[in-house]
Amino acid sequence: MPVTVRLFARLREIAGSDELTRGLVGGATVADIWDGLTADWPGLAPYAGSLSCAVNAQYARMTTAVQDGDEVAFLPPVSGG
Repeated sequence: MPVTVRLFARLREIAGSDELTRGLVGGATVADIWDGLTADWPGLAPYAGSLSCAVNAQYARMTTAVQDGDEVAFLPPVSGG
């Protein structure tokens, strides 16, 4: 099942794209998507403990199941002044 993955800020820079399509098996979770991304781009791994995620524009946990056609977003912490 295809899902759209959106990456923001530094995550986008590491992966070289702000939007990706990933094919998943039924029962996949947000964590499964993240694990696949870090396998493809190991530079993403250090952000695992501090990022936020959302499914269809609603904040979600890494244990949230994803469905066919969902949009999953990963957002690193941001700072500013």
